[in-house]
Amino acid sequence: MRTTTLLRRAGVLLGALALALAGTSATPAAASPAAVSLAAAASPAAASLERVTGFGPNPGSLTMYRYVPDGLPAGAPVVLVLHGCTQDAPGFVSGGGWRAYADARGFALVAAQQETANNASRCFNWFQGADTARGRGEAASLRQMVAHTVDAVGADASRVYVAGFSGGGAMAASVLAAYPDVFAGGAVLAGIPHGCATSMVQAFSCMNPGTTKTAAQWGGLVRAQNPGYDGPWPTVSVWHGSADTTVAPVNARELVKQWTNARGTDASADGSATLPGGVTRTVYEDGGRTAVTDYRVTGMGHAVPVRTGTGCGTGGAYFADVICSTDHITADWGLGGTGPDEPGEPGEPGDPDEPSEPLCVTASNYAHVAAGRATVRYGSAYAAGSGDPLGLWNVFVTTSLTETGPGHWERAALCG
Repeated sequence: MRTTTLLRRAGVLLGALALALAGTSATPAAASPAAVSLAAAASPAAASLERVTGFGPNPGSLTMYRYVPDGLPAGAPVVLVLHGCTQDAPGFVSGGGWRAYADARGFALVAAQQETANNASRCFNWFQGADTARGRGEAASLRQMVAHTVDAVGADASRVYVAGFSGGGAMAASVLAAYPDVFAGGAVLAGIPHGCATSMVQAFSCMNPGTTKTAAQWGGLVRAQNPGYDGPWPTVSVWHGSADTTVAPVNARELVKQWTNARGTDASADGSATLPGGVTRTVYEDGGRTAVTDYRVTGMGHAVPVRTGTGCGTGGAYFADVICSTDHITADWGLGGTGPDEPGEPGEPGDPDEPSEPLCVTASNYAHVAAGRATVRYGSAYAAGSGDPLGLWNVFVTTSLTETGPGHWERAALCG
């Protein structure tokens, strides 16, 4: 373990609890019907990811993995991904389908990994100023990882992006605040605004019930990282499930306030669309250009939305088979309209709002209810939307549901 402040050393186990609560309270809501264990998900990805050492002084003592698609041309983008508590980098890459999208859309992928020497449950230390400030701790290590990759593969330094889930989402928000000159965009999935917590007590409150501030207060916490900065601010997408009891959904609203204010615009929506899977996409513009995109997933718990049937991830704990967030995130960044199962060249323009084929899911009635595909009344399960009776609400009764409209599920014959 590296030498740290007294706060870090005293907070290791408590820090594990703060966002490692995701590892206990949200598992049923997050698991996909085709879920595999996190350890199993990590196995195939580990063979395709290169562990990189010597990428810099690494003051945060993080581990770096990298994947570079064969034949990646010079001038390609770089995407940094940050896992959640109790997860590891290879498992997060596999579960969310990031490697497949790096191949299809032509970018170098960097996956950072927290180690138990820093935090007992592998939470990025998003609640400690020594790790979230520019030039310090874990934030500095993440900056060094992308800088090393830009140099190593001849990537485009103006197209560097970051996406993170849960504790990794909170850290992604802080990295965007610390390095607006490095990251052109970011995605915060089930995360927390930058600067919400500087202590363990605050960390718990930020998670749930959440902390409310004015837009100016949130934006001020971002601007304080780089006083006098007058360059462009990153675009930010926010993803959150409406049934998240680990990181309260109010955090999504506060993130929108923070990043619209940092961009100098207001938090009044400029447009919205309904996507498959009960997802609402709301856009906030700055001078006619998208500043923040807010994705709310009806009925989803603490999870990353994926679509395993279309090649978008392998699923697992804390991945919900709803919609491919990796697809929408990378498309919002302008990284192309093709996915791992679509023809075309990376970089083709695409429509992130294009509907997918109807989704059919076979799972236990317990899993259907946990994922928001069904509701429960008096011990029996009913399909969300249609109200079709599914039988007893338990892990033993298995049924198939087809999504015929956003959030509208109907009982179906066995999928496939």
